[in-house]
Amino acid sequence: MDQIIQTLARELQETQTHVENVVRLLDEGNTIPFIARYRKELHGAMDDGKLRTLFERLGALRNLEKRREEVLASIEAQGQLTDELRDAITRAATLSEVEDLYLPFRPKRRTRASIAKEKGLEPLALRLLAQEKGDPAPAALAADFVNPEAGVESVEDALAGASDIIAETVSDAADARKLLRERLERFAKLKSVQAAEGDSVYQLYYDFEQLLCKLQGHQILAINRGEKEGFLKVSLSVADGDVLPQLIRLFVIPGRSASDFVRAAVEDSWQRLLFPSMEREMRNWLTERADDGAIRNFALNLRPLLMQPPLRNKVTLGFDPGYRMGCKLAVVDGTGKVLDTAVIYPTAPAKRVAEARAVMERLIRDHGVQHIAIGNGTASRESEQFVAEILRDFPGVSYMVVSEAGASVYSASKLAAEEFPDYDVNLRSAVSIARRLQDPLAELVKIDPKAIGVGQYQHDMPQARLSDTLEGVVEDCVNAVGADLNTASPALLGYIAGLTKTTAKNIVAYREENGAFRSRKELLKVPKLGPKAYEQCAGFLRVPDSNNVLDRTGVHPESYAAAEALLAACGFTLSDLAAGTPAGLPEKAEALGYAALAAKCGAGEPTLRDITAELMKPGRDPRDELPPPILRGAEIMEIKDLKPGMVLTGTVRNVIDFGAFVDIGVHRDGLVHISQICDRYIRHPSEVLSVGDVVRVVVLEADARKGRINLSIKQAGKLS
Repeated sequence: MDQIIQTLARELQETQTHVENVVRLLDEGNTIPFIARYRKELHGAMDDGKLRTLFERLGALRNLEKRREEVLASIEAQGQLTDELRDAITRAATLSEVEDLYLPFRPKRRTRASIAKEKGLEPLALRLLAQEKGDPAPAALAADFVNPEAGVESVEDALAGASDIIAETVSDAADARKLLRERLERFAKLKSVQAAEGDSVYQLYYDFEQLLCKLQGHQILAINRGEKEGFLKVSLSVADGDVLPQLIRLFVIPGRSASDFVRAAVEDSWQRLLFPSMEREMRNWLTERADDGAIRNFALNLRPLLMQPPLRNKVTLGFDPGYRMGCKLAVVDGTGKVLDTAVIYPTAPAKRVAEARAVMERLIRDHGVQHIAIGNGTASRESEQFVAEILRDFPGVSYMVVSEAGASVYSASKLAAEEFPDYDVNLRSAVSIARRLQDPLAELVKIDPKAIGVGQYQHDMPQARLSDTLEGVVEDCVNAVGADLNTASPALLGYIAGLTKTTAKNIVAYREENGAFRSRKELLKVPKLGPKAYEQCAGFLRVPDSNNVLDRTGVHPESYAAAEALLAACGFTLSDLAAGTPAGLPEKAEALGYAALAAKCGAGEPTLRDITAELMKPGRDPRDELPPPILRGAEIMEIKDLKPGMVLTGTVRNVIDFGAFVDIGVHRDGLVHISQICDRYIRHPSEVLSVGDVVRVVVLEADARKGRINLSIKQAGKLS
């Protein structure tokens, strides 16, 4: 365990004490959001991202330790565990190193080498591989091993068997595999060629070749998918001169009688055993590397999408576009409650525009609609034109095209059926689209994170790992914002630290049966919500109407006494807090000194600073500090209206390996290639851009026929 702590501390550049504290807290069943927010004194204020990295690496290192013990036990059971081998396995820093050392002792299927050993040729192979000075020629040594009864008919048979044993020995050698891994990473190339007639989306890779060390993640994933779908034939290639001389030097002693024989066996091992094995391993390594990057990129995109600023207390009309089945409408009030629904047919084939317009105008007038959320799916462009035309008569109303990724998944889910049992699937989708504009986080938590659509090749990822990562992001976002205990849905509550789907449903059931919660402490009356769960979740749940003003803040109940002591030391009371923000609290606390206050209040300095921030902005929402979404009025543009040189404002919708897609209000997002993001060199667009960022762009090219828009952020900056 000490070795694991040391490794984690070194990798994360944290003190061993802080790392050890976090590991202990995790092992005690504490959640990452709780540790990040309420145990800062113990971990040195690591953020939730670093804590999740620590958690993942802790699991990986413990798995490595477990596998190391299994390998040692297996080799020891075979009676072949030496002190040198034990030390090598104990020092191995990665799972591949452990497996390389175990390879010679792993039970194998019957091979040419095992058959040769059965014939008694292993001593000959070991003698030849040793290449002792003064040994006779290989043929002379082999003569003593000719044994027709064992199946060794001649000297040639004996030498062939010895060569097979040496080749397998070379193939199983950990130092050889480590050397080749390094050489292949540096010098090998991945090749792809066309495997099927006709055009496809993989045309770029019909004649493609690139060094492994220069391959981009999106290229690897595209090639893998093209190969899987039968459009590409993929192979690995490397010049013998880039690997064989180094491999030969590991095993051949120059100038000995058996040198040429061993060299030939090493070359055979490379061609017949090592290269096929290492090719598979390198393809797997490339895929794992690409998967890691794609999952990380998905998580980076998901966080700002979930943290988009809400449009609170605005009556919103959700508009789910469609053709044959019509456009589904749902009006929701400022809290998300459904007020009205309708289906209209402003698009082909029915195209009952006048009737549709009358319905829209009635809904806007009757319910005081302030915003319209239009889904970006089928018929979105025609629907946007229809809405924009109507809004010419409603200057106070605005609209926004929102992503409807996952809306159909949600509308057909059991959760949606429970929430809206009286509405059909299509109308549920319209409600979801409206609520996405009102509060993206509260609505998107109802959808599988993989279906939200801000990544690339998500269906090719290891699904369990992708789900764990994305659910971790959702959990961090939900707990960063917190939830109103009396209005939050079971889906939202299920992501609160310490709660499960069952306890979340129990909270809602208790609320429905007993009325609104009056305090946080009342949570302890909820079935199956015990003291540990209460400790984890209480600080993230707000009770706006509680008699205890601290229940309305992010101050944890365990720190209520410290909060009251802090207020008293600065000349305030809870009554002052209930009446409004205590002016001058931070300044008075700084003047008194947080170190002195910590000793007086019985809490650490980081906790007291957090309490001060909470008391200054009770129940603050971190999303309010972000720029609001761009809403549009009656104006509308299409791709054909775009001209090179036009400067526009847009919103980043997706950040990928080679650039970012930006919504500029023409139904189709434009691509800002990585080379057009900024003047300085960046390795990845996420270094400077996030989903939801509002940016100025200049149009480089707009091809209406192909639906392609190329934009530049850096050139727009030069024009301003």
